[in-house]
Amino acid sequence: MNAAPFHALPAQAAAAHVVIEPSILYFGTPVVLLSTENEDGSFNLAPMSSAWALGQTVVLGLGREGQTARNLGERPDLVINLPGPALWPVVERLAPLTGRNPVPSTKAKGCRFEPDKFGAAGLHGEASHVVRPPRVAECPIQLEARAERVRPDVHGTFVIVEALVRKVHADPRLLVPGTDHVDPAAWSPLVYNFRHYFGLGPELGHSYRTETPRRSAAEQ
Repeated sequence: MNAAPFHALPAQAAAAHVVIEPSILYFGTPVVLLSTENEDGSFNLAPMSSAWALGQTVVLGLGREGQTARNLGERPDLVINLPGPALWPVVERLAPLTGRNPVPSTKAKGCRFEPDKFGAAGLHGEASHVVRPPRVAECPIQLEARAERVRPDVHGTFVIVEALVRKVHADPRLLVPGTDHVDPAAWSPLVYNFRHYFGLGPELGHSYRTETPRRSAAEQ
């Protein structure tokens, strides 16, 4: 049992927290576009915002009834494309589209079937190196990957995918010159914050583990 004391704020300084029951918990997560292969050899493209990385593994959370989950359960190759903030209107154009026909009853009202997601969004595919689905040319960072594990979540509503990244492509303008490091001052992900789109604000500081240190405004 951990009996270490905690340091409480003075009563007058403590925030007045309240208990809430939000319908969603998207508290600031990056948007990605997943390209996967359909049964007929065509390709699906879907936006999602439940993605996070563990080393060279990216964990994805997908709706169980979506075309992406179905594709990855049968054809595990995919590309995880990371759009920048300027692409948010494109992401929103993709949001009400599905590659499933008929449209699953679990999809939100207004969702419609669209077999050509790339064309509908005005995006362009480019050939991948080690997987079949194409990369999204307009996305500054593209991760070719393979779904090594696809399983239901604890409630059976979603699918959790563990995808091993096999090749990373980056716009050279995002890199620290002469290195494989992405310059965090040059790259800004598109962030989905409680169903609203945001980019990054000014840098506040950096982790002690960074390999690209730079003095922030707070340190000057």
